[in-house]
Amino acid sequence: MKLIQKFSKSLILKSSTLKSSTLKSSTLVSLVSLLAVIGPIVIVSAGFWDAISHILKEPEFFWSPSHIVVYSGVFMTTIAAAMGCLLLLRKSVHGSLKTGIKFVIVGSIIQMISGFGDSLSHDLFGIDGLISWSHQPLELGLVLASFGAVLIIKNREHTKLKFFLPFSIIAFLFFATWLIFNIVLTFGHTIQCIQIYEIFSSGCSIL
Repeated sequence: MKLIQKFSKSLILKSSTLKSSTLKSSTLVSLVSLLAVIGPIVIVSAGFWDAISHILKEPEFFWSPSHIVVYSGVFMTTIAAAMGCLLLLRKSVHGSLKTGIKFVIVGSIIQMISGFGDSLSHDLFGIDGLISWSHQPLELGLVLASFGAVLIIKNREHTKLKFFLPFSIIAFLFFATWLIFNIVLTFGHTIQCIQIYEIFSSGCSIL
């Protein structure tokens, strides 16, 4: 009888631990998807703010308000990637969910490298424009991270995350369209010389 009781308690404990682990993984997945969408949006919004600041001839320094907002967006995406790595190490995600998390991680890494490169470029060459060797890789990082978020949220349609799916799709399409637009400008040799692009002529620095 005592053996049966011990066995029952052991099963209950294991079941409770498993549920707790599943719950934590589910929470992490939700956070990864949300931060992977919100982070890039914050970065792009602050990038436009920074471009306008240059047009208004406002002082350019590392801790300017627009830069701080950019850093906040990068931090969000980095946290999403870190949590994604934790989920992969736990082997608690599979299929499209796992693929989505990998996209978020790769996108985050590209953003950090490009952001550092952009900062270095500004130190060496000054303020740049819409098209630069560091801006387009950064935009690619935004596209990959947001696409990963779409895959994750699509996989979790049975949860409350489904209400966030349209928003994540719109964000991804915007980032992808913006990247394609810039690539077309690059290959079309139409860079910053048309009046409509004047807003970017003083640079759209990221860091």
